[in-house]
Amino acid sequence: MNASTQGGGELFRSSAVDRFLNLVERAGNALPHPTTLFALMALGVLVLSAVVAAFDVAVVHPATGAEVKVINLLSVEGLHRILTQTVTNFTSFAPLGTVLVALIGIGVAEASGLIGASMRLLVLSAPARLLIPVTVFAGVMSNMASEIGYVLLVPLAGLIFLAAGRHPLVGVAAAFAGVSGGYSANLLLGTIDPLLSGLTQEAARIIQPDYTVSPAASYYFMFVSTFLITGLGTFVTARIVEPRLGPWKGERKAEDGVQQITPEESRGLRYALIALLVLVGILLLGLLPDDGFLRAVGKEGMESFIHSPLLTGIVTFIFIAGVVMGVAYGVGAGTIKSDQDVIKGMSQQMSTMGSYLVLVFFCAQFVAYFNWSNLGLVFAVQGAEFLKAVGLPKIPLFMAFILLTAAVNLAMGSASAKWALMAPIFVPMFMLLGYPPEVTVTAYRVGDSVTNIISPMMSYFALIIAFVQRYEAKAGIGTIIALMIPYSITFLIGWIILFMIWVLIGLPMGPGSPLSLPVAGG
Repeated sequence: MNASTQGGGELFRSSAVDRFLNLVERAGNALPHPTTLFALMALGVLVLSAVVAAFDVAVVHPATGAEVKVINLLSVEGLHRILTQTVTNFTSFAPLGTVLVALIGIGVAEASGLIGASMRLLVLSAPARLLIPVTVFAGVMSNMASEIGYVLLVPLAGLIFLAAGRHPLVGVAAAFAGVSGGYSANLLLGTIDPLLSGLTQEAARIIQPDYTVSPAASYYFMFVSTFLITGLGTFVTARIVEPRLGPWKGERKAEDGVQQITPEESRGLRYALIALLVLVGILLLGLLPDDGFLRAVGKEGMESFIHSPLLTGIVTFIFIAGVVMGVAYGVGAGTIKSDQDVIKGMSQQMSTMGSYLVLVFFCAQFVAYFNWSNLGLVFAVQGAEFLKAVGLPKIPLFMAFILLTAAVNLAMGSASAKWALMAPIFVPMFMLLGYPPEVTVTAYRVGDSVTNIISPMMSYFALIIAFVQRYEAKAGIGTIIALMIPYSITFLIGWIILFMIWVLIGLPMGPGSPLSLPVAGG
């Protein structure tokens, strides 16, 4: 084990920062499971609605001007509504279908081996001087397929750096920074986009019942963020992390090798590339002509693109792309021999969603009760009035929101669970101040990403510790945080600066995303 690594880790483990993070860990561990948390909060909303309704609390609806009172859901009418609409609350919950459909397609791509082979090829083919930026970039891009980056790329990066004669923890840190610290950035839309957009849409409809939020709501910002995170991650790795770790002085084990791309995998990747080019060609044929078959009917110019089926139905296209490219790779690589293999890949992905479905059930009830009771609207109106009275400018307001999200992320790891809790309050509140839901969810994604790599509550944190312990047996939580905190601080500062510039210039967060909304009472 490198002496510098050991010394740095021991120093950190005795620091006040570590004691604070240990406190955070204990507090986070004391929280119930997110599913239990939402079940308890749903019950809490029922009780709170009865208490607040007893005081005859009311606000004026900013859109209609009508008086809105808090409704007691423990009344006879409320109980009847709960009993008769529990199923529809679940089945009509916006994130449910979108996530499942996207994951079916991603499941084929993952089960065939396409995603794993693509990540390996990207990192293995990188020149030595570009190994760090390519590793960070690959980590960011891996997020389109959910957890694949954690279980494949992070350990792979350690092995590749070791094979290159460099400290393996440099590779682990660079990959982990890209995968987890850059969680919301990507050049492509992934499974997290429809999930967060669905939750945002549900929250926005507290104010505007017909409001829609596209899965591509933050796409422009996240596209640019990919290069920002890659650049910042490269800088921190090359200038801070690698010099601190120094050269690798440990032993290489026989199993410390990297499996090269096989001829079968190469053929599969060629087939997948051809399939991708065909899909892109079809999309261009449908989008480029003014009367293209993928243009929105009844719209002209840019409007026909913004409202096109490609953007409004982007989840379907993710599904199609995942299936087509996955099958093409599988045929070429020999991992798919019949339709049964395709269905097996879809089924395997769905089999991992059991805990998510249970979580969504209780989350859907919580959101529904929050809306039915009018508590969300009342909190939003009163919160917006308070912020108006304070007069906090746009930039400091969103900076505070990003920092709040980053802090909450230290104790509650699930991105969807946090946003399901925060969105019904902050999305309507910011809408009443004139800030679109698309801007709010983008700010949330920044705060949610930057502290992932130092949060013991992040679901894959224990797995990362196991990877690090392969090279440093005594490594613990403090070691990981000491390694990753430079990334977290740098990402936070850099991402906030980008967000501020973006908002000040007035750029849309994604295609069709509005720049502002009418201010309530304005």
